[in-house]
Amino acid sequence: MAPAGDREGYWGPTTSTLDWCEENYAVTWYIAEFWNTVSNLIMILPPIFGAMQSVRSGLEKRYTASYLALTVVGMGSWCFHMTLKYEMQLLDELPMIYSCCIFVYCMFECFKMKSSVNYHLLFTLVLFSLIVTMVYLKVKEPIFHQVMYGMLVFTLVVRSIYIVTWVYPWLRGLGYTSLGVFLLGFLFWNIDNIFCDSLRNFRKKVPPIIGVTTQFHAWWHILTGLGSYLHILFSLYTRTLYLRYRPKVKFLFGIWPVILFEPLRKQ
Repeated sequence: MAPAGDREGYWGPTTSTLDWCEENYAVTWYIAEFWNTVSNLIMILPPIFGAMQSVRSGLEKRYTASYLALTVVGMGSWCFHMTLKYEMQLLDELPMIYSCCIFVYCMFECFKMKSSVNYHLLFTLVLFSLIVTMVYLKVKEPIFHQVMYGMLVFTLVVRSIYIVTWVYPWLRGLGYTSLGVFLLGFLFWNIDNIFCDSLRNFRKKVPPIIGVTTQFHAWWHILTGLGSYLHILFSLYTRTLYLRYRPKVKFLFGIWPVILFEPLRKQ
Protein backbone atom coordinates (compact mmCIF):
# COMPACT_ATOMS: atom_id res chain seq x y z
CA MET A 1 0.00 0.00 0.00
CA ALA A 2 3.01 2.27 0.38
CA PRO A 3 4.42 4.02 -2.71
CA ALA A 4 7.43 2.45 -4.36
CA GLY A 5 10.90 3.75 -3.65
CA ASP A 6 11.11 3.27 0.12
CA ARG A 7 14.67 2.86 1.37
CA GLU A 8 16.09 -0.46 2.52
CA GLY A 9 17.56 -1.06 5.96
CA TYR A 10 18.90 -3.69 8.31
CA TRP A 11 16.36 -6.37 7.37
CA GLY A 12 16.93 -6.09 3.63
CA PRO A 13 14.31 -6.06 0.85
CA THR A 14 10.62 -6.27 1.73
CA THR A 15 9.15 -9.74 1.19
CA SER A 16 5.75 -9.25 2.85
CA THR A 17 2.63 -9.00 0.69
CA LEU A 18 1.76 -5.74 2.45
CA ASP A 19 3.82 -2.59 2.99
CA TRP A 20 2.00 0.05 4.98
CA CYS A 21 1.99 3.80 4.60
CA GLU A 22 4.69 4.63 7.13
CA GLU A 23 7.97 5.51 5.42
CA ASN A 24 10.38 2.58 5.71
CA TYR A 25 13.50 3.00 7.87
CA ALA A 26 12.77 6.70 8.32
CA VAL A 27 13.50 6.73 12.07
CA THR A 28 16.17 4.06 12.47
CA TRP A 29 18.07 1.70 10.18
CA TYR A 30 17.08 -1.24 12.38
CA ILE A 31 13.27 -0.92 12.25
CA ALA A 32 11.38 -0.79 8.94
CA GLU A 33 8.24 0.92 10.29
CA PHE A 34 9.17 2.47 13.63
CA TRP A 35 5.82 3.85 14.79
CA ASN A 36 3.88 0.86 13.49
CA THR A 37 6.27 -1.29 15.54
CA VAL A 38 6.40 0.45 18.92
CA SER A 39 2.63 1.05 18.91
CA ASN A 40 2.24 -2.69 19.51
CA LEU A 41 3.40 -2.30 23.11
CA ILE A 42 -0.21 -1.69 24.10
CA MET A 43 -1.02 -5.21 22.89
CA ILE A 44 1.97 -6.77 24.64
CA LEU A 45 2.43 -5.39 28.15
CA PRO A 46 -1.09 -4.85 29.58
CA PRO A 47 -2.36 -8.31 28.52
CA ILE A 48 0.63 -9.92 30.25
CA PHE A 49 -0.47 -8.22 33.46
CA GLY A 50 -4.03 -9.39 32.79
CA ALA A 51 -2.88 -12.98 32.30
CA MET A 52 -0.91 -12.91 35.56
CA GLN A 53 -3.93 -11.49 37.37
CA SER A 54 -6.15 -14.21 35.91
CA VAL A 55 -3.81 -16.94 37.13
CA ARG A 56 -3.56 -15.43 40.60
CA SER A 57 -7.35 -15.12 40.81
CA GLY A 58 -7.92 -18.72 39.75
CA LEU A 59 -10.01 -17.77 36.73
CA GLU A 60 -10.82 -20.24 33.98
CA LYS A 61 -7.85 -20.88 31.73
CA ARG A 62 -9.58 -19.57 28.64
CA TYR A 63 -9.32 -16.02 30.00
CA THR A 64 -5.61 -16.40 30.61
CA ALA A 65 -5.42 -17.71 27.04
CA SER A 66 -7.32 -14.63 25.80
CA TYR A 67 -4.83 -12.24 27.36
CA LEU A 68 -1.84 -14.23 26.16
CA ALA A 69 -3.30 -14.52 22.65
CA LEU A 70 -3.52 -10.73 22.45
CA THR A 71 0.10 -10.53 23.58
CA VAL A 72 1.11 -12.98 20.83
CA VAL A 73 -0.68 -10.81 18.26
CA GLY A 74 1.21 -7.76 19.51
CA MET A 75 4.55 -9.57 19.40
CA GLY A 76 3.85 -10.89 15.91
CA SER A 77 2.83 -7.46 14.70
CA TRP A 78 6.01 -6.01 16.24
CA CYS A 79 8.13 -8.51 14.30
CA PHE A 80 6.20 -7.91 11.06
CA HIS A 81 6.44 -4.12 11.07
CA MET A 82 10.03 -4.20 12.27
CA THR A 83 11.16 -6.42 9.38
CA LEU A 84 8.48 -6.39 6.65
CA LYS A 85 9.28 -10.05 6.03
CA TYR A 86 6.60 -12.49 4.84
CA GLU A 87 7.28 -14.99 7.62
CA MET A 88 6.81 -12.26 10.22
CA GLN A 89 3.62 -11.14 8.45
CA LEU A 90 2.19 -14.60 9.07
CA LEU A 91 3.27 -14.33 12.70
CA ASP A 92 1.09 -11.23 12.89
CA GLU A 93 -1.94 -12.19 10.80
CA LEU A 94 -2.56 -15.83 11.75
CA PRO A 95 -2.59 -15.16 15.52
CA MET A 96 -5.25 -12.51 14.82
CA ILE A 97 -7.49 -15.37 13.65
CA TYR A 98 -6.55 -17.66 16.52
CA SER A 99 -7.03 -15.00 19.20
CA CYS A 100 -10.46 -14.06 17.83
CA CYS A 101 -11.48 -17.72 17.94
CA ILE A 102 -10.56 -17.77 21.64
CA PHE A 103 -12.61 -14.61 22.16
CA VAL A 104 -15.58 -16.20 20.37
CA TYR A 105 -15.35 -19.31 22.53
CA CYS A 106 -15.29 -17.21 25.71
CA MET A 107 -18.27 -15.11 24.63
CA PHE A 108 -20.45 -18.10 23.79
CA GLU A 109 -19.51 -19.93 26.99
CA CYS A 110 -20.26 -17.07 29.38
CA PHE A 111 -23.47 -18.66 30.65
CA LYS A 112 -22.33 -22.23 31.21
CA MET A 113 -21.34 -24.16 34.31
CA LYS A 114 -17.91 -23.35 35.69
CA SER A 115 -15.02 -25.17 33.99
CA SER A 116 -17.35 -26.79 31.45
CA VAL A 117 -16.00 -27.50 27.97
CA ASN A 118 -18.05 -27.11 24.78
CA TYR A 119 -16.31 -29.65 22.58
CA HIS A 120 -18.53 -28.97 19.56
CA LEU A 121 -17.75 -25.26 19.55
CA LEU A 122 -14.10 -25.96 20.29
CA PHE A 123 -13.86 -28.36 17.36
CA THR A 124 -15.61 -25.89 15.03
CA LEU A 125 -13.24 -23.04 15.93
CA VAL A 126 -10.14 -25.21 15.65
CA LEU A 127 -11.32 -26.49 12.27
CA PHE A 128 -12.04 -22.93 11.12
CA SER A 129 -8.55 -21.85 12.18
CA LEU A 130 -6.93 -24.75 10.35
CA ILE A 131 -8.89 -24.12 7.14
CA VAL A 132 -8.09 -20.39 7.18
CA THR A 133 -4.42 -21.15 7.82
CA MET A 134 -4.13 -23.67 4.99
CA VAL A 135 -6.01 -21.53 2.48
CA TYR A 136 -4.08 -18.39 3.37
CA LEU A 137 -0.73 -20.13 3.09
CA LYS A 138 -1.81 -21.31 -0.36
CA VAL A 139 -3.36 -18.16 -1.83
CA LYS A 140 -1.34 -15.49 0.05
CA GLU A 141 -4.14 -13.01 -0.50
CA PRO A 142 -4.43 -10.41 2.32
CA ILE A 143 -8.07 -9.68 1.48
CA PHE A 144 -8.95 -13.31 2.30
CA HIS A 145 -7.38 -12.90 5.72
CA GLN A 146 -9.15 -9.59 6.28
CA VAL A 147 -12.55 -11.08 5.38
CA MET A 148 -12.05 -14.07 7.70
CA TYR A 149 -10.94 -11.79 10.52
CA GLY A 150 -13.91 -9.51 9.86
CA MET A 151 -16.30 -12.46 10.13
CA LEU A 152 -14.96 -13.31 13.58
CA VAL A 153 -15.13 -9.70 14.74
CA PHE A 154 -18.71 -9.43 13.44
CA THR A 155 -19.62 -12.56 15.42
CA LEU A 156 -18.19 -10.97 18.58
CA VAL A 157 -20.07 -7.74 17.94
CA VAL A 158 -23.42 -9.51 17.49
CA ARG A 159 -22.89 -11.60 20.62
CA SER A 160 -21.87 -8.54 22.65
CA ILE A 161 -24.91 -6.57 21.52
CA TYR A 162 -27.13 -9.51 22.50
CA ILE A 163 -25.62 -9.57 26.00
CA VAL A 164 -25.93 -5.83 26.66
CA THR A 165 -29.44 -5.73 25.19
CA TRP A 166 -31.08 -8.80 26.68
CA VAL A 167 -28.93 -10.12 29.54
CA TYR A 168 -26.89 -7.42 31.30
CA PRO A 169 -28.02 -3.99 30.06
CA TRP A 170 -25.89 -2.25 32.70
CA LEU A 171 -22.79 -3.45 30.81
CA ARG A 172 -23.58 -1.27 27.80
CA GLY A 173 -20.94 1.28 28.81
CA LEU A 174 -18.11 -1.23 28.78
CA GLY A 175 -19.43 -3.18 25.79
CA TYR A 176 -20.04 -0.18 23.57
CA THR A 177 -16.79 1.51 24.62
CA SER A 178 -14.89 -1.58 23.51
CA LEU A 179 -16.75 -1.62 20.20
CA GLY A 180 -16.45 2.13 19.62
CA VAL A 181 -12.71 2.21 20.28
CA PHE A 182 -12.17 -0.74 17.93
CA LEU A 183 -14.26 0.83 15.17
CA LEU A 184 -12.38 4.12 15.49
CA GLY A 185 -9.17 2.17 14.96
CA PHE A 186 -10.72 0.56 11.88
CA LEU A 187 -11.59 4.02 10.56
CA PHE A 188 -7.96 5.13 10.96
CA TRP A 189 -6.79 1.92 9.25
CA ASN A 190 -8.89 2.80 6.20
CA ILE A 191 -7.75 6.44 6.17
CA ASP A 192 -4.14 5.25 6.22
CA ASN A 193 -4.78 2.93 3.28
CA ILE A 194 -6.88 5.23 1.12
CA PHE A 195 -5.04 8.52 1.60
CA CYS A 196 -1.47 7.25 1.86
CA ASP A 197 -0.03 9.53 -0.84
CA SER A 198 -1.64 12.60 0.70
CA LEU A 199 -0.48 11.66 4.19
CA ARG A 200 3.10 11.17 3.02
CA ASN A 201 3.11 14.52 1.23
CA PHE A 202 1.69 16.18 4.34
CA ARG A 203 4.38 14.65 6.55
CA LYS A 204 7.07 16.09 4.28
CA LYS A 205 5.78 19.61 4.88
CA VAL A 206 5.30 19.59 8.66
CA PRO A 207 7.63 19.09 11.65
CA PRO A 208 8.15 15.42 12.63
CA ILE A 209 6.29 15.88 15.92
CA ILE A 210 3.17 16.75 13.92
CA GLY A 211 3.77 14.22 11.18
CA VAL A 212 3.92 11.34 13.64
CA THR A 213 0.31 12.04 14.66
CA THR A 214 -0.73 11.08 11.12
CA GLN A 215 0.71 7.56 11.40
CA PHE A 216 -2.80 6.13 11.35
CA HIS A 217 -1.76 2.48 11.14
CA ALA A 218 -0.01 3.00 14.47
CA TRP A 219 -3.27 4.47 15.79
CA TRP A 220 -5.01 1.33 14.48
CA HIS A 221 -2.71 -0.74 16.70
CA ILE A 222 -3.30 1.46 19.74
CA LEU A 223 -7.07 1.64 19.39
CA THR A 224 -7.72 -1.97 18.37
CA GLY A 225 -5.30 -3.12 21.06
CA LEU A 226 -7.24 -1.14 23.64
CA GLY A 227 -10.57 -2.24 22.15
CA SER A 228 -9.54 -5.90 22.26
CA TYR A 229 -8.32 -5.53 25.84
CA LEU A 230 -11.62 -3.92 26.83
CA HIS A 231 -13.45 -6.75 25.07
CA ILE A 232 -11.64 -9.28 27.26
CA LEU A 233 -12.69 -7.25 30.30
CA PHE A 234 -16.27 -7.23 29.02
CA SER A 235 -16.23 -10.99 28.46
CA LEU A 236 -14.67 -11.61 31.86
CA TYR A 237 -17.10 -9.23 33.57
CA THR A 238 -20.03 -11.06 31.97
CA ARG A 239 -18.67 -14.44 33.03
CA THR A 240 -17.95 -13.49 36.63
CA LEU A 241 -21.38 -11.89 36.97
CA TYR A 242 -22.96 -15.14 35.86
CA LEU A 243 -20.85 -17.02 38.42
CA ARG A 244 -22.13 -14.55 41.06
CA TYR A 245 -18.83 -12.89 41.69
CA ARG A 246 -18.87 -9.14 42.22
CA PRO A 247 -16.65 -7.71 39.48
CA LYS A 248 -15.63 -4.06 39.33
CA VAL A 249 -13.63 -2.11 36.78
CA LYS A 250 -10.89 -0.08 38.42
CA PHE A 251 -8.29 2.22 36.86
CA LEU A 252 -4.62 1.72 37.67
CA PHE A 253 -2.99 5.08 38.31
CA GLY A 254 -6.32 6.58 37.27
CA ILE A 255 -5.63 5.61 33.63
CA TRP A 256 -5.59 1.91 32.74
CA PRO A 257 -8.72 -0.24 33.28
CA VAL A 258 -8.45 -3.58 35.10
CA ILE A 259 -11.13 -5.87 36.48
CA LEU A 260 -11.21 -6.76 40.15
CA PHE A 261 -13.77 -8.94 41.84
CA GLU A 262 -14.67 -10.58 45.10
CA PRO A 263 -14.90 -14.37 45.32
CA LEU A 264 -18.11 -16.35 45.21
CA ARG A 265 -20.35 -15.75 48.22
CA LYS A 266 -20.91 -18.73 50.42
CA GLN A 267 -24.51 -19.68 50.88
